[in-house]
Formats: sequence, structure tokens, C-alpha cells
Amino acid sequence: MVTKEEDCFPPTMETPRCYSPSSSTPLAELHSDRSIEIVESSFLSPVWLLVIFCIINLLNYMDRGAIASNGVNGNTRSCNDKGKCTLATGIQGHFNLSNFEDGVLSSSFMVGLLIASPIFASLAKSFNPFRLIGVGLTVWTVAVLGCGSSFAFWFIVLCRMFVGVGEASFISLAAPFIDDNAPQKKKAAWLGLFYMCIPSGVALGYVYGGYVGKHFGWRYAFWGEAVLMAPFAVLGFVMKPLQLKGFPMVRSIEVMTPSAASETLTNNNRLQVGNEIEHDQFEVSIQTSKLSYANAVLKSFTGFAKDMKVLYKEKVFVVNVLGYVSYNFVIGAYSYWGPKAGYNIYKMKNADMIFGAVTIICGIVGTLSGGFILDRVTATIPNAFKLLSGATFLGAVFCFTAFTLKSLYGFIALFALGELLVFATQAPVNYVCLHCVKPSLRPLSMAISTVAIHIFGDVPSSPLVGIVQDHINSWRKTALMLTSILFLASAIWFIGIFINSVDRFNEEETGSESLRTQE
Repeated sequence: MVTKEEDCFPPTMETPRCYSPSSSTPLAELHSDRSIEIVESSFLSPVWLLVIFCIINLLNYMDRGAIASNGVNGNTRSCNDKGKCTLATGIQGHFNLSNFEDGVLSSSFMVGLLIASPIFASLAKSFNPFRLIGVGLTVWTVAVLGCGSSFAFWFIVLCRMFVGVGEASFISLAAPFIDDNAPQKKKAAWLGLFYMCIPSGVALGYVYGGYVGKHFGWRYAFWGEAVLMAPFAVLGFVMKPLQLKGFPMVRSIEVMTPSAASETLTNNNRLQVGNEIEHDQFEVSIQTSKLSYANAVLKSFTGFAKDMKVLYKEKVFVVNVLGYVSYNFVIGAYSYWGPKAGYNIYKMKNADMIFGAVTIICGIVGTLSGGFILDRVTATIPNAFKLLSGATFLGAVFCFTAFTLKSLYGFIALFALGELLVFATQAPVNYVCLHCVKPSLRPLSMAISTVAIHIFGDVPSSPLVGIVQDHINSWRKTALMLTSILFLASAIWFIGIFINSVDRFNEEETGSESLRTQE
């Protein structure tokens, strides 16, 4: 409704019309129609969402496998006693890196990932989470292009950090989207499919990096990854921003319609008083927009401490993450020291191939099985803890027994069974992370879980195991000591069965709280 005469064109105009946010002018109608279309239309079904997220996850871990492959990572130039030399290959050979520098290159990715994960999780309360994934994938794509175009060691290290930053948005926000859109009786199975892409992606990266690095050069491996990821980064911006449970609805109509009126009013004022007023209003509009974004970012970070306090008071979350840290401590050391331990204990000629094949097959089958089994017995937090504790305990028994055997074939058989059971934990452990907190805290729950399992799990495990081996000088004893930590993980998750747990997935108050925070 128009209540003031000055809101209309002067009587001298041919067609006096009033402009307000509710005006039905062509321009206002245009903005409103677009807004409604953005909010209501979508071509992305839940199944397609899962497929797209699985492909993105596959590409993320393919990058990790590719940079570790011989074709991309390579070796420095070396000569034997007879004077026969091997050519420098890959990144290490191109930049003449020491083993320490090569290790720094690998760990630099983790720096960006761990720092950015909580940041993206916090920003999800003020900005659409789906758009944040688009931002992250864009950063990832540009950073990977930078890796392929690197001219110095420091530059590729910096690019690897930003690759981690880009992946952080996806790691924090993808699982909650899958959890929202999965059928009620298939939530754990869908999570299993998503996390199955981790071992298969790493394995694909070994093959991809080895082939492309050998035939075209290590730079092309990175450029190829960027080309594959670019369409998904674009998709994060051009399609309708999906809504995440527990977060405020997209208010496109409310935001865009006033801007339509503002633009029309600006044109009106230009006809009346000239370009100066138009310029002033444009500057005010820009300043208001900047303040709005700044306030949103500030509100996200001021709420971070409060959310962290709520998270750490949730006993189910703390117990789940402590078990996950213990579990990842072993898995990380297995992936790094496993082939060397197998070679020294059982004199394996192809230790890399054997451990790689066992890990890939058991990782895929075990991860899928864990999700399907949890759905089969009814996905609840207590049932998830039962599966976590039971599978980890049995897996620890098989792996521990395997390292006591003298027979190579007996070792492979038992170790494969152990890894199959151990990998069945991926879907249940992430199911607990998603359902033990309010919907609005799920991104932060996933982010802090990721940070914890790396900082306290696989990152320190490899050097610590190396120190133990240096002191006792027995790979069999070292492997047995490492494997025994799986019993600790099983015991921690066993405690979770008896904690009074509440599935908070359907807590209605979260949505209203988020709206109040947003306003």
C-alpha cells in the first residue's frame, strides 16, 4: 500500500504509478518470478544428489592418491655404485626435493583442511551451505590448476594448502545433505556409499597418477583433475541452492523484491533530480550490502564458541570421536608402515601391491557392508555403537592374530578379514556424528570430528610408530603393539552403548533458533 504522495511519480508524468516492494510493475514482477522459481524449482533428485556427491568425493580422494603415486610424486636423480643413474621424475625430481620436503608437501594439504573445516561449518549458519560447497569446489579447482602450473616448491606447497581449504567445505557439509535426502530406512547405506569413495578414490588416484604422470607428465595429472571438478564447482552456483535441515530458509523473495523497487525508484529519482542522487543511492546500497555480509560473517564466528561448548557437552559426540581417534591412529599407521612391516616380517616381494589390493577391496566391501547392516538392524545411535564396538573388536582379533602367524598366506587371509570388519565402521561412526547433535550443528560436528581424528590420529601415529620401531627393532612386535590400540577403540565405543543418547535429527526447535540467529 502507498501512503505517501512522494512515493509516486509527480502528476506531470504521463503514467503516474506507485513503486513499493509490493508493486506489480514489470521490474518487480520480474524479480519476484525469478525468486519464486529459485526457491521452488529443482531438477536434482535425492539419488542424483548422492551420485554427484559421490563423484566429487571420488575426485577429492583421487587427488590424494595421484600426488602419492610414482607417476606424479616421482623420485630424485640417483646413481648406483656402477655409475648407472636413474632420471629425475615427478614433483620430487623436478624440484629436487629431499624426503623431508616431500613430506612437507604431503602434510601441507592437511593444514588447509584442518583450519578451514570449522570455518566453513560456522559460515553455514549465515550463508547457504550448498553455495559454500560451490565456493569450496571453486577454490579446490583453482588450487589444483596452480599445482599443475607450479614454478617453485613454496608455490606448490601453498597451492596444496588451498586444495585442503577447498575440500574442507565439502567434507563438513556434504554428509548432512546426504543425511537429509536419504530415505529413512537407507540413511546408513547412503552414507556407506558416500564413504566407500574414499578407498576407491585413493586407488583410482594411484592408477590415474601413475598413467598420466608416466605418459604426459605430472603437471597434466593436476590439470586433468581440475577439468573434471570444474563442472561441479559451476553447478554449486547455477542450480537452486538446496536447503539444509536446521538452517533458515532461503529468503530470496524478501531480499530481491525490495531491490527491484529500489532500482525502479532510483530510475524515477534520476528523471527528477539527476545522476547525483542515483549515484548516492547506489553507494548506499553497496555499503548496506557490505555491512550485511560483514554482520553475517561476524555473527557466524561469534556463535562458534557457543556451538563448540554445546558440542563438547554432548557425551555421545565426545565418546564417538575418542573412539574414532584411536581407530584412525591405527589405520593411519597401517597405511604408511603396513607394506614395510609386511616386507620385513614375511619377506613379501610385492608388499605394496598386496597391502594395496587388500585395503582397497576390504575398504570398499567393508564400508558398504557397515551401512547396509546398520540399516538392517534399524539405524539408531545405540545400534551404531554396538556395530562400532563389535566390528572393531573382531577386526582387532583377526589383525592381531594375523601378525602372530609365520605363514604368509595365513597372514593375508586373517588380515583381510580383520580389515573388512574394521572398515565396516565408516558409516556407523559418521551416522552418530550426524544424529547426536541438533541439525544446525551437524556441519560443525563433522568438521571437529575430521580435525580431531587427524590431529590426534593418523598425523602423529606414523612418526610415533617409527620411534617405537627404532627402539625395539622388531616389526612384528611393533605391529602387535599398534594393533592392540584397536581394542581401546572398541572399548571406548562399547561405553557409548550405555550412554543415554537422543537422536536429535528431528528436533524442531533448531530451525526456529537458526531463524532467530539469522534475523
